[in-house]
Amino acid sequence: MSASAQKFSAEEFAKKLGKTETLCDTVYSLKIISDTLTLLNMGGVYPNQKYTVAIKGNKIALDWTNLKGKPLCVTGVFIMYKNRPEIDVAEPEKINVH
Repeated sequence: MSASAQKFSAEEFAKKLGKTETLCDTVYSLKIISDTLTLLNMGGVYPNQKYTVAIKGNKIALDWTNLKGKPLCVTGVFIMYKNRPEIDVAEPEKINVH
């Protein structure tokens, strides 16, 4: 994990809001909402996750069934959604499963 790809505390995440950053953590659970939206809960199981990764669009084809428990790095825009840290990702090359 590089210095730019890391886990963030809530305070550090808040400082990065609106910026495109890379975050790495473990996938604890996921929910496929539709064919264009999948939510990955990282750093804990919903509703106690540290971050949610919102994967948007239909260009991303991952083996969803085997992601749970895997380390994952994502690059996307850091936002707050319903007062929870979220990373929005829409490009396949922005997701790296380890």
